[in-house]
Amino acid sequence: MRHHRLGHTDLEVSEICLGTMTYGKQNSAAEAYAQLDHALAAGVNFIDTAEMYAVPPRPDTFGSSESIIGRWLSERPGQRQNIVLASKVCGPAARMHYVRDGTNRLDRRNIESAIEASLRRLRTDYLDLYQLHWPDRATNYFGKLGYEHVPQTDTIPIAETLAVLEDLRKTGKIRHYGLSNETPWGVMQFLRAAETSAAARPVSIQNPYSLLNRSFEVGLAEVAQREQVGLLAYSPLAFGLLSGKYADGATPATGRLTLFPDFTRYNSPQARAAADRYIALARVHGLSPAQMALAFVRSRGFVTSTIIGATTLAQLQENLESVRVELSADVLAGIEAQHQIQPNPAP
Repeated sequence: MRHHRLGHTDLEVSEICLGTMTYGKQNSAAEAYAQLDHALAAGVNFIDTAEMYAVPPRPDTFGSSESIIGRWLSERPGQRQNIVLASKVCGPAARMHYVRDGTNRLDRRNIESAIEASLRRLRTDYLDLYQLHWPDRATNYFGKLGYEHVPQTDTIPIAETLAVLEDLRKTGKIRHYGLSNETPWGVMQFLRAAETSAAARPVSIQNPYSLLNRSFEVGLAEVAQREQVGLLAYSPLAFGLLSGKYADGATPATGRLTLFPDFTRYNSPQARAAADRYIALARVHGLSPAQMALAFVRSRGFVTSTIIGATTLAQLQENLESVRVELSADVLAGIEAQHQIQPNPAP
C-alpha cells in the first residue's frame, strides 16, 4: 500500500481510503469493526466519514457511522494515532430539515455545533481532516447538469466559513480542512480567501470520479495539481455498477442500487450500458472489473486517495487488492475508446 502526501501537509495518507457511509444502515457495528480491522491490517491508514452518514440520510441514522467508528476507537487503545481520520459537515439541504432544526448553513454557529457533535460521536479530541460536504451556495453538485445562475442574498460568504475553520484549526480541533462536491470557481475562491486572510489553504477536494464520471478532468484536475488540493475520489465504482454485479440488467437483492432505487445518478440506462462495456473490456484482459475501475482512478496524477466502500469483507478484500493492478497501455487505450463512445454517463 503506497502513501501520498495530503496536499501541502506533512500527513501521509494511504492510496486507498476506507469509506464508511454504509455503517449503521447496510453494515452493523460488528461488520464495521471487522472492515476497519481488516483495512488497517492491509496498510490503510485513512478513514472517511461524515455527520450525515449512514447513506441514504435519515433522521434515525444521522451520525451513526461516526458513532460506530468512535466505539471502535474506544475499544482499541492507541489506534487513534495510527489513522488519519476525516469527517464532514453538512451544507444546507431542504430535505434534511432534522439537521440543526433545519437552519443548517456553513456559518459559525452551525460549524461549531457540528464539529463538537462529531468529536463526541467519534470519541476523539481532533479531526485530521474536516471537510465541507457541499457548498453553501446554489451550484452544480450531486449530478446536477446545465448550470443556471441563482442570485442569492443569504449565502454564507466563503471568507466567513474559512474564518471558522481557521479558528478550529488554531484551537486544535481540526488539523486541516478540505472541500467536497466543489467547483473550480469554489476552490479558487477558498484559495484566494486563504491568501488574503493569511489563513490555512484547503488541502483536498472530495468529488466523484470514476470511469462513468470523469468530469473532474475538466477544470478541477488542473487546479488540484497546480494548487496541491488533491482529489479524494468518491464513488469510484459508481455505487457498485462497475463491479459487474449489475451486469446485463442484474438486480442483486443486497445491492445499493436495488435497495435504494432513488439513486438515479448511477442507475440510468446510459450508465448501465456504459458500465457493461467497461466490464466486458476488463474481462477480455483477464481483469476483475472492480479492480480495473479502481486501478484507473488510482493511476491519475491528480488523485491523492481513492475512497472505497464495501458491505462484505470479500468485497473489501477485492477492492484492497486493486493496488497491485497496473493497467497496460492496451487496457488504457480500451478505456479511452469506451470513454469516447459515451463520456460521463453518470455525472
